[in-house]
Amino acid sequence: MAARGEGTCSPEDEGVEEMEEGGSEDGDMQEEEKGGGGESRVYVPGLQPLEPGDELEMERSAYRLYHQCQTGAPCLSFDVLRDGDGEGRETFPLSMLLCAGTQADTALSNRLIVMRMHNLYGTEKDNEEEEQSSDSESDEDEDVEKKPQMELAMVPHYGGINRVKVTKLGEQSLAAVWSEKGQVEIFDLRPQLEAAHSSTAMAAFIKQNKEATPLFSFSGHMTEGFAIDWSPKVPGRLASGDCKKNIHVWEPREGGASWQIDQRPFSSHTKSVEDLQWSPTEATVFASCSVDQSVRIWDIRAPPNSMLSASEAHSADVNVISWNRTEPFLLSGGDDGLLKVWDLRQFQSGRAVASFKQHSAPITSVEWNPVDSSVFAAAGADDVVSQWDLSVESCDVGERADGLKELPPQLLFLHQGQKEVKELHWHPQLPGILISTALSGFNVFRTISV
Repeated sequence: MAARGEGTCSPEDEGVEEMEEGGSEDGDMQEEEKGGGGESRVYVPGLQPLEPGDELEMERSAYRLYHQCQTGAPCLSFDVLRDGDGEGRETFPLSMLLCAGTQADTALSNRLIVMRMHNLYGTEKDNEEEEQSSDSESDEDEDVEKKPQMELAMVPHYGGINRVKVTKLGEQSLAAVWSEKGQVEIFDLRPQLEAAHSSTAMAAFIKQNKEATPLFSFSGHMTEGFAIDWSPKVPGRLASGDCKKNIHVWEPREGGASWQIDQRPFSSHTKSVEDLQWSPTEATVFASCSVDQSVRIWDIRAPPNSMLSASEAHSADVNVISWNRTEPFLLSGGDDGLLKVWDLRQFQSGRAVASFKQHSAPITSVEWNPVDSSVFAAAGADDVVSQWDLSVESCDVGERADGLKELPPQLLFLHQGQKEVKELHWHPQLPGILISTALSGFNVFRTISV
C-alpha cells in the first residue's frame, strides 16, 4: 500500500524545493486479476511473490495524505521538531519541521539538515478527479497553488550520521548526533531553523556555507554507535549507547552550554547497544536493547547494572524499542522479524504479552502512536511499513477475502514503495501522520486506518 517515485531535492540545492505528490506504483493490499477476466486475488506483501511482469499500483483512496521527497544522499535517521503552530492539526495545508542526517558516499559529502515541509494537501482532491476530470484553467491554477513545498537548510558534517534526536532546552532547539566518527555531538539548530523560515535568512545562510560546529562533543565511547535519546522529563538529559556495549548518561550544565558525563558506563549488555529510550513517566529510568538479544531496564540512581532484564527477548539481535507514553508497555523489534509487546509489570517473567510475525526481514524501526496508546507502526528490511492496533480483536473483524484470513486482526495497513526503510516517526502534532526515511527518500503519509 504505497507509492514509489522520484523527489526533486538534489544534494547541492538548498532553499525552496518542490516535493512530489502521490506516486506511481504499489498499493494497498491490491486486488489483482489473473489473466483477462479471471478470478481476482488479494496481494499481501510477504505472503506471496509478485509474478514476472506484475506491477502494483498505488490505491490512492487508501490514503488521506501522501507525499514524497528526497534530500540527495539518503538519510539513515531523522527526528521531528515540534513547532509553534498548535497541537492536533488536521486542516490542510499542513506543515512540519524535520531534522535529518545523511549517509553519503564520502565523509566530506555529509550534511546535517533541517527540513521545512509546507503546503501539504491531502489526497481527497485527487480521488475526486478520478471520478470527474476537468481541464479548466482554474483547476490548473489551483494545482499550482497546492504544490507541496520544502526548504532545506543544510550544513556540512564530516562523517556519516548514524542517528539524530532533537529536543528543546530553553530557547534552544538541539540535535544530538551519533556519527560514524565515534563521537556524539550536540548542535544548536537555531540558524538552520531561521533559514528554513525566511528567504533572506536562507540567502545569508547559504552564503556562509560553513561546516557544522557542535556546541559540545563526547569521544569517550571510543567507537561508533546508534543508540541515543533525550529525556522527556529532564530537559537536556541524554543517554548514548555504543557498539562496544557501553551506555553513558549526560547531565546538562551551565544552562545547556555543557554536559557532565559519568566516565563509568552502564554496562550489563555483552554486545552492541542498538537502541535506548527514556521512560516517559519516570525521570531516572530508561530501557535499552542489544545484539545480545536482551532488553534491559535501568535506573540511573543504581549504576552500573540494569534493574530488570529479559535476557532472551528475541532469538536474534534486538534492533529497536519504543516506550508507550501512557501505558506500561514496551515495544521491541528484532532481526528475527518479530514485533513484541512487553508489559513492564510482568517484564521479569521474560515473556512478551503479544508477538507478531508479519515482516519477512529484520525490523528496522518501531514507534507507538503518541496520541492513541493502542496503535503503533513498524518498518522492516522487507521494504514494508506496517500499522497496528492492539485494541482490535478477532470478533471485531468482519468477513475477509481468502487472502486476508491468515492476517492478524490487529494489522491495520501495509505501506510499500520505499527501498530499505530505516526509520519512522509519528508526527506528535499532526494526528495520524507518519514519516519514514529510506534509501529511496522520505515518505509523508496518513492512511485511512489511523
